[in-house]
Amino acid sequence: MSLNIYGTQLDSRLLIGSALYPSPQVMKQAILASGSKVVTLSLKRQNPNEQSGQQIWTYIQDIISETNGYLLPNTAGCKTAKEAVTLAKMSREIFQTDWIKLEVIGDDYNLQPDPIELLQATEQLITDGFKVLPYCTDDLVLCQRLYDLGCEVIMPWASPIGTGKGLMNPYNLETIRLRLPDATLILDAGIGKPSDACLAMEMGYDGVLLNSAVALADNPTLMAKAFAQALQAGEQGYVAGIMQQRQTAHPSTPTLDTPFWHQN
Repeated sequence: MSLNIYGTQLDSRLLIGSALYPSPQVMKQAILASGSKVVTLSLKRQNPNEQSGQQIWTYIQDIISETNGYLLPNTAGCKTAKEAVTLAKMSREIFQTDWIKLEVIGDDYNLQPDPIELLQATEQLITDGFKVLPYCTDDLVLCQRLYDLGCEVIMPWASPIGTGKGLMNPYNLETIRLRLPDATLILDAGIGKPSDACLAMEMGYDGVLLNSAVALADNPTLMAKAFAQALQAGEQGYVAGIMQQRQTAHPSTPTLDTPFWHQN
């Protein structure tokens, strides 16, 4: 099954970031190993119009060309709707894409998104023709508001950015999935290990976006492969139908009313 991003069908459900890698070469190897078709990039961190970011940008261009993938600019570092909208417009002009991962941070300690500024920026950008992928907390009401504004894709966090704590509140995430059945839900931030990504897919999430868990691994390329396989396993488990939990034990091999086979 494919991942649907505003009508674009992708054959990978893993979205991956381009920051924190020990070198551009390692970044490229890991992203290619992940099989991801979407690479995120912060305009505040790398600007292809500036010489300092040219090397990273060249590697990302090569990846996108080699995989027939897509660039997803983000507004990381923005703290107000005005700042995020301005940066999004700059990204569209430079990178020639109307996709934007919208981040508006409200707290410097846990990097929690500011829900008020996020909604304001979302409304302005959608009106201006952007395809907005908002990064938000695992708050059902906020996700509903974003969906009502026109966000076909919503990206709640698993836990704060870069913590690696995994799915801190599975109940919230399951509720969002249940209440927004038609939205494309991508779990973003806090993923620490492949089993976290697998669990998200078993819940019925449509994809996972991660960066630190791969970039900071001892072997980023191998970790990228592990995450790709974990997503596939979780998706297949969800589609196959996971058994319901029981309060009591049930024998997996019943003995009553079953024949016995004897060897001669």
